[in-house]
Amino acid sequence: MPLLLTLGRGALTGLAKKPSAGAVLPDLRLTAPGVRVDPARLARYAEVCGYSPGSELLPLTYPHILGFPLAARIMAAREFPLPLMGLVHTSIEITAHLPLTVRDRPELAVHAEELRPHRRGTEVTFVTEARLPGEELPRWTDRSTYLARHPVAESPPGAPAAPELREVPAPPALPAVEEWRLPADLGRRHARVSGDYNPIHLHPWTARPLGFPRAIVHGMWSVARVAAALGLTERVRAEFRAPVPLPSTVTFAAHGPRFELRSLHKVHLVGSSGCP
Repeated sequence: MPLLLTLGRGALTGLAKKPSAGAVLPDLRLTAPGVRVDPARLARYAEVCGYSPGSELLPLTYPHILGFPLAARIMAAREFPLPLMGLVHTSIEITAHLPLTVRDRPELAVHAEELRPHRRGTEVTFVTEARLPGEELPRWTDRSTYLARHPVAESPPGAPAAPELREVPAPPALPAVEEWRLPADLGRRHARVSGDYNPIHLHPWTARPLGFPRAIVHGMWSVARVAAALGLTERVRAEFRAPVPLPSTVTFAAHGPRFELRSLHKVHLVGSSGCP
C-alpha cells in the first residue's frame, strides 16, 4: 500500500483511538524481503539531504526511509493503541553495524516495543532492522521514539512521590559551523524523495489545521543533513526539541561527537555521533 494511503487510513482509524495508561501493544512484526534501492530516487534523496552523490554505500539515514512504510502500517493498524496523526517523533538512534550498498537487497523488519507512560502522554519505540539474506544479525538498526500526547492522570493517593527535580546547568553552546538557509519548499522536496507526505511539512494551509502556523521541516531531513555534513557512516543519535518553520535559517553547530541545530531563540535538534 502506498505510504500516502497508509497515512490517510491511519488518520481515519485514529479518530476512534483514545490513548490511555493501560494501553497494550499488539504483537505485530512486519517484514519486507529483498528491498530494492532505486538509484534515481536515492540520487534525489542525496541531493535534498546534502549527501555526496554517486557513493556505493547507502547514506546512514536512508534505510529509515525504506522501512518507514512498514512502521506506518503498524501505526495505522486498528489494534495499535495510539493515533497515527498524533504521534510526535521525539528521538532516533541509528547504528550501521556493517555497510549496506546500493546493490544490496536487504530484508527490512519493523516492530513496536516499550509502550511506556510519559509526563505528557504515552511513548512508544519502533525498531527497524535491515538484514542481508543468510545473515542472522542485522547490518543496520534504527530505534525511533514517538510520543502520543494525551491527558495524564494524577498519581493515586498513597503512590510514591515523584523525585525532586533539580535544576541542571545547560551545557555551553556548541561552536557554530555554518548557517543553513531552508527554503519554503523544503518539506515538499523531502516528501517527494521520502514518500512521507505528512501535511505539516507541505504548505502553511495544510499545516495550520494541525496547529502549525507554517509548514515545518521534517525531522528526518534534519538528522540526514547533519549526518551528511559530519560524514557519519556508522552511528547517529538525535533528539527533536522544537519544530523548524519553513522558510528559516538555522545554525549547525558541532564539537567532538556532539551537534545541534539552533536558531536565535531555540535549539531544534541535539545529538551525537558516539555511543551513549
